[in-house]
Amino acid sequence: MAKQKYPGWVRIIGGCWRGRRIAVPELSDLRPTGDRIRETLFNWLAAVIEGAQCLDLFAGAGALGLEAASRGAARVMMLDQDRRVAAHLQAITKELNGGHVEILCADALRWLATVSPTPFDIVFLDPPFRLDCLAECCRLLASRDWLKPGAWVYLETARRADMPQLPPGWKIRRDKTAGEVRYMLVEAGTTKGDAA
Repeated sequence: MAKQKYPGWVRIIGGCWRGRRIAVPELSDLRPTGDRIRETLFNWLAAVIEGAQCLDLFAGAGALGLEAASRGAARVMMLDQDRRVAAHLQAITKELNGGHVEILCADALRWLATVSPTPFDIVFLDPPFRLDCLAECCRLLASRDWLKPGAWVYLETARRADMPQLPPGWKIRRDKTAGEVRYMLVEAGTTKGDAA
């Protein structure tokens, strides 16, 4: 069997796996969150990432979930509906000895709507832009008790896309753009820490 060739790589930029390069499979819709955006995001989350329970609903290349795991999250659950992507992430996690990282092959919206909720501290929402599903993801997170008190939700979307409707009481605390990407950190309740 021929060895898999990868068109690109992402680099973990902080924590215990800092500097490790992660291969990105050549699959449509894989759009890893860039270094500069991740650096900013995890600066925002610096006070709350240690020991956090994290959920990465559209894991893709794994840049967000693996970065969280590297930086001290106690548990990271990563979902992707593509079996090839999920298998690739499982192989990476095994190579990193990431026992606190769980990979699931599942459709994020169906999973949020049907699985018995376990609350998380931080949720990453970076779906393929064409799906236009951020508002529904946020609604399910809020309505089905997926979030602990003081949870943070990260949203990434196309720069020119309409702002997704957020559940009542959710507040955008950080909002930036980089190239064609808009990214936001949203407070889904009274925070336990300071994600500043």
